[in-house]
Amino acid sequence: MPIPLSPDLAPITRHARAMYSSRLLIAAVHHLNVFESLIGGPLSFADLQQRLGLRERPAMVLFPALCAMQLLAYDSDGKLHLTVIGRHLTRGATPTLMDYVGLEKNDPGVIEMAERLRNDGLPQPEPTGIAYVKEGDVPSPMDDPEVARFLTMALAGRAQCLAPLVAEKLPKHSGHLLDVAGGTGYFTYEWLLVNPQATATVFDRPAVLTVAKEVLETFCQSGLPRAVSVKERVQFMPGDMLADELPQTDLLLAASLFHDWPTETCQVLAHRFAASLRPEGELWIHDAFLNDELDGPLAVTDYSAQLFWVTKGRAYGRWEYRQLLHNAGLIPSLDSFSTQMDYGLIWAKKPHKAEINK
Repeated sequence: MPIPLSPDLAPITRHARAMYSSRLLIAAVHHLNVFESLIGGPLSFADLQQRLGLRERPAMVLFPALCAMQLLAYDSDGKLHLTVIGRHLTRGATPTLMDYVGLEKNDPGVIEMAERLRNDGLPQPEPTGIAYVKEGDVPSPMDDPEVARFLTMALAGRAQCLAPLVAEKLPKHSGHLLDVAGGTGYFTYEWLLVNPQATATVFDRPAVLTVAKEVLETFCQSGLPRAVSVKERVQFMPGDMLADELPQTDLLLAASLFHDWPTETCQVLAHRFAASLRPEGELWIHDAFLNDELDGPLAVTDYSAQLFWVTKGRAYGRWEYRQLLHNAGLIPSLDSFSTQMDYGLIWAKKPHKAEINK
């Protein structure tokens, strides 16, 4: 009898994230007046962004979400316009659902979402972070042992679900894998099971690696074939990926990493990661991707709203990542692989030295 495939747990994460998109919708209707701004006709992305006084990141969170909700759409000229459904969120529509949606307009979460949209985050520095390492001289919340353990273990279940699938999709290799911001290390451990001659490094903050080492001990006692050998082939490297030198590697995995950061920081990271690859090495990104039209899918725009709330980043499209990787001197592949929970994989290759010099 064939072993049944593990179920895709996407419904759980989709429902958990939907709270943030609800706040986006109500804030758009009653605090930003997005729909009333389009009564006069379609506007380009840039013009609507300017009219609402939004910066790049909140606009790239809000507009794709409203498109995914089928309330806005792009016309043949690439301008945003109200859909037939979206028109019922304007005051002049008959009937209008503005007041119905407005039942929650004074909810604290909605008011805070509107404030975050207007200010690209809260206007005052947040005392703590949730899902990002330090930037510049700001202390990292992940250096606090209790915070690091809480968040790392909160993300452990997701990693356990996805790591075996990612391990099967990544290249079979006898070289070295660098797992940056590797958290529990599950992605590394599963990849080493599939690649018995390979070695790997899990790179993260010191307090996170304390948890990762404990997870490794449990993993090695799981009874999985060759699990014990993983311990001999993995090392842990503490550091700051934005400042410290990264080791040379054949493969680099960035799983749920770039989405914590704004575009300019992502570009810095892409260059640093590219520099750590040996010639013909590969950078693999595992994340949830917006589609090329940047108008969905809904599950990813929901996720982007959550990321906007708890990190400095958002969800990015595949073509945005490919441009990022190209600018870092890599050759992006057009391949894309789905895993589960609305995640997927894309990758890029570092050219051989002879190709670079052409």
